[in-house]
Amino acid sequence: MRLAVVCYHSCPMARLGERDAGGMSVYIRSLAQGLGKQDIQVDVFSRRHDSTDPFIVEMGEGARLIHVEAGPPEAEKTDIAEYLPTFIENVESFVAEEGTEYDLVHSHYWLSGPAGIALSKTWNKPHVATFHTLAEVKRQARSGLEDPAERSSIERWVAAETDAIVVSDRHERDFLARLYDAPPEKVAVVPGGVDIELFHPRNKEEARARLGLNGDKVILCVGRLDPLKGIDLALGSSALLEDRGHVKVVIVGGDLEKDPEAQRLQDLADALGISDRVRFEGAVPHDELPWYYSAADLLMVPSYYESFGLVALEAMACGTPVVAARVGGLPSLVKDGETGYLVPWHCPEPFAERLEVLLAHDDLRDHMGQAAFLRAQGMAWEAVVQQFATLYEELISRGVAAREAV
Repeated sequence: MRLAVVCYHSCPMARLGERDAGGMSVYIRSLAQGLGKQDIQVDVFSRRHDSTDPFIVEMGEGARLIHVEAGPPEAEKTDIAEYLPTFIENVESFVAEEGTEYDLVHSHYWLSGPAGIALSKTWNKPHVATFHTLAEVKRQARSGLEDPAERSSIERWVAAETDAIVVSDRHERDFLARLYDAPPEKVAVVPGGVDIELFHPRNKEEARARLGLNGDKVILCVGRLDPLKGIDLALGSSALLEDRGHVKVVIVGGDLEKDPEAQRLQDLADALGISDRVRFEGAVPHDELPWYYSAADLLMVPSYYESFGLVALEAMACGTPVVAARVGGLPSLVKDGETGYLVPWHCPEPFAERLEVLLAHDDLRDHMGQAAFLRAQGMAWEAVVQQFATLYEELISRGVAAREAV
């Protein structure tokens, strides 16, 4: 089996936490590498985002990344839709020159959907779409975070045209049916996974010494500095803690020099009087994250929406409890009162209450951390990859039967 994977707007090998590289990048990279280990050949096509990147990058056994020219590399995500025809044309040219034949196309994110459908029609092969986030759900989650006007209509068109849609949780399947009229039988639920070989508990004292953290309690936030991630809530709730003088907030992700959200959050920390208790780390290498999770007393995920919530699962695999918003796919990962807490309201006070409980009770925190670790062990990428391989085989067989019937 050979797959063509389309990730138009973001490179899955980019430095995590910068620009648009986040959980989706980890997801695509982990899936491609896992499939490659199963003797499934995977080519990931991504728009060139850096002029210094090599044209082809080996991602691992059986998996490679092809950087495709489509507009200026430095163009922002909001400006690249116009280059989609160029991207599609250059992918088709590359594949024709190589003489490669694919069995299936899998696109990720709404910008990739039209490219995936166009390529699948050119090659007469099945197409699978994974949206990761949906415009209508984001709009309901928090007004003011507007996507391009055409996004919803394109998502609706992709949902209608594609052969299958993969979601990570049943709640997302329900959203697609209710908001996009997607037939339930077209939607497959395949949860995301975690690399348990990388994400496992490290010695807390060693982790803290490595990161220069003292004996304070540590609240960790990990992710892109995007308003949708709710980092302002993390700062606001931390400022309400009774013992805030002995609590450090560590925020991992983002470009601290170029990201306007970084300056807004730093200004907010100043206004709340906690700037001396907050560390902005910026983006860090992915293989450094287990040390941060292990050094933390808890991970906070106050997002306004998460289709899955990979950072929560990574923290759990490292034995760290999670305080998260009750949104999107997070309730499918975090079991309220068992592996952490889920907060249904997006305001600082209820978050602060849960933070106080966990930070004040070491035994409870240790118990929840152990429960979180055990839960994450059942969500390793190996099992997820097998579910995808089975889905792909079914779609390919169905496509072959349909073509033979014509």
